[in-house]
Amino acid sequence: MTTLVMTGTGTDVGKTVATAAIAALALAQGQRVAVLKPAQTGVLPGEAGDLAEVVRLAGKDLTIRELRRYPDPLSPEAASRRSGLPTVGPGEIAAAASELDAAHDLTLVEGAGGLLVRFDPQGSTLADVAWSLGAPVVLVAQAGLGTLNTTALTAEVATRRGLNVVGVIIGSWPADPDLAALENLRDLPVAGGAPLLGVLPAGLGAADRETFAEQARQGLSPWFGGEFDPEAFTAAASAQN
Repeated sequence: MTTLVMTGTGTDVGKTVATAAIAALALAQGQRVAVLKPAQTGVLPGEAGDLAEVVRLAGKDLTIRELRRYPDPLSPEAASRRSGLPTVGPGEIAAAASELDAAHDLTLVEGAGGLLVRFDPQGSTLADVAWSLGAPVVLVAQAGLGTLNTTALTAEVATRRGLNVVGVIIGSWPADPDLAALENLRDLPVAGGAPLLGVLPAGLGAADRETFAEQARQGLSPWFGGEFDPEAFTAAASAQN
């Protein structure tokens, strides 16, 4: 049984697509997969949230669980405060993750935004959840200028809190990468203190399920069951520009 905590260097970095890609590869290997979303913000009751996107991309043969939903597109703490709905804390999240882990081969816990986004007024964060579970962290980062700083900051905080960042995934690789993106292929593992475990193309979230599965296989490391080779990818990307 394995639990991975999925976090990002910020919002809109491709975290949900990366979560779906990992889930898709695990399902293709016959694994029992669960995805836990502790707090979904910016989505009204009855609307499709991140978990619906994971199911659409990865397939229906997985278990999904959402603990809280808030209508405002804010941090879970702020969204809870504005809506008057109850917060969710690391104890409840860890308990739900442990329950899922007991019945599945792989459980993915997808956070909201970055590692230190607050769940409650006490300052609980996804870092607390990862620590309480003893779960490895997968860090999803942007491709371009500025990502080295946010990746390094996240990795440093994770390390100081006793967490294990097992790898970095670029969640949205541009079709026409600029110089910064190309150089970041080499520098992101240094910034994150962990290997580059995948590069997923921009727009992958709009793909059909078959195309998505193939792109996930090509874009993720053998660590996840894929075929991604960071050195070969870097050489090929540099040769095209």
